[in-house]
Amino acid sequence: MLLPRDWQAKLRLRLAFPLTSVQLCLLAVVAGVAAALLILLFRLTIIGIQSFYLDRTDDFAGIAAEYRWILPFAAAVLISLMVMLIGMAHYRLGIAYVIHRVKTRYGVLPFRNTCYQFFGGIIALSSGFSVGREGPSVHLGAYAAGQLGHYLQLPYNSIRILAGCGIAAAISASFNTPLAAVIFVMEVVLREYRIHVFIPVMLSAVVGALLSRGVFGIGNDLAALQITSISGWHLPYLVLCGVAIGAAAYGFNQSIYWLLKFSKNWHLAIKLLVAAALTAAVGHVIPQALGAETGAIFYSVTASDQFWLLLSILLAKFLLTVVAVGLAVPGGAVGPVFGIGILIGTIMSMLPAWLADAPEFAGTYGALGMAGFMAATLHAPLAALVAVMELSYNPDIIVPAMLVIICAYVTTVQLFKNKSIFVLQLELQQLPYKLAPADDVLQKVGVLAMLDKNYLLLHNASEQDIQAVLDQKEPQQLLLVQSAEGLDWLDYDLTTAMTEQTALKRDTVQRLDHQATMADVHAVLDEQKGGLVAIYDPQQPGALLGIIRWEQVRALLTKENNLI
Repeated sequence: MLLPRDWQAKLRLRLAFPLTSVQLCLLAVVAGVAAALLILLFRLTIIGIQSFYLDRTDDFAGIAAEYRWILPFAAAVLISLMVMLIGMAHYRLGIAYVIHRVKTRYGVLPFRNTCYQFFGGIIALSSGFSVGREGPSVHLGAYAAGQLGHYLQLPYNSIRILAGCGIAAAISASFNTPLAAVIFVMEVVLREYRIHVFIPVMLSAVVGALLSRGVFGIGNDLAALQITSISGWHLPYLVLCGVAIGAAAYGFNQSIYWLLKFSKNWHLAIKLLVAAALTAAVGHVIPQALGAETGAIFYSVTASDQFWLLLSILLAKFLLTVVAVGLAVPGGAVGPVFGIGILIGTIMSMLPAWLADAPEFAGTYGALGMAGFMAATLHAPLAALVAVMELSYNPDIIVPAMLVIICAYVTTVQLFKNKSIFVLQLELQQLPYKLAPADDVLQKVGVLAMLDKNYLLLHNASEQDIQAVLDQKEPQQLLLVQSAEGLDWLDYDLTTAMTEQTALKRDTVQRLDHQATMADVHAVLDEQKGGLVAIYDPQQPGALLGIIRWEQVRALLTKENNLI
């Protein structure tokens, strides 16, 4: 360990409380650095590989047609071989899987999944599959931050926060959008807004943005879009655009869901080969649709008045993204969602541009289309609004973006009953992502924050010694006896109080790790609605740190508004 034992104990105790602290903020900085460096390595590797055969990153239209056939199939074979080496049980990944792990495992991710996500994501993104880098970014960021907490053996409630910090830093480093990264973590991954979580997550996002700007500069993927102010007569048309975008988002999500369900029992290698065949075939005809979002943005800017070209790229991009995400290609959907939304918005800009004889609306409508499509597909309206603000660097976009986002989101939810693409994936894979209200409260408090040390501990004591101690102990004290068989809680059996015989009641006390939260205590004691658990440090297996009683769990739930 890097810290002396007494410092470790103080650090763990401080982080067990759901409070903002300097210690947590410092750890958030370290987690942000680790996550951002991993993402920068991920991005630079993709750029380096593509530099061998692409003149411009993520633009597959300029390479020979045979390469557009070879690359997807080569990627499918490489990924399949990698999965065989890692094991088929470890190919679950992406944002949906991370949400599941955050809710059920405090954000701790397996090493093999992360290896597959890192190398599989590099291969998929380097070969033209229509997937985004945000899926691997979220996974890798959560893993890097979680490993920091695991190495220091921090309470799981703080590891969960660090996982959110890693995700924020990773998204910020990937897209240079620190504020949108924070909102995305709170709105989509953690699904809560609490100040003791918000501050360290925001700090990590800043770290990610600074490191990204140090390597890639201050620009972003939407820098080429020319954002201009639009007058009030556009607003009724934007309402119609929002409704249309909401309908398109429903079709997008349902198409992915249908393909996921249809191919659920296929071998992963078969899925990847089918995805490669479709990607190569469509890419042969419309190569501008290959890759993540960068190509779609480029053609939205350079060919903003070519309706049929943009429409063909949009339809091909829509199909290729559904195929890639629905057939488990290791990558994310958010990047292509950006590209599809920008294409939709650019096409919709042609009508007002024709009416006003002013083509400068294309960039503005492209950004608005991205915001609306992101809000409707991901169910993240606030993150979409903040993203378009950060990516456009223009406050004039706020009001029309809010209008489009509202119309798109209400349409897809109210009219089409559409669910988030991540929720659809979680439900299809039968991965739990919701917590009971009690667990949602108790997960935020570590057991170290609630330790009760009002007990007497005997080692291998005889029955006479036990009775002597019971007669002399204070009323609220508990008597624990440690033996070779384990730890027992002893007291007089009150059911024999009216008889002449005196009997002892012996209950076995279950053990929990010092990293556990009060939700873990609740899971152990909930069935009997009573009893206690003992808290140990694995590095000191013989040293009892303290106990947690059922009454403490009940009291914490009762006073949740004061504690959380």
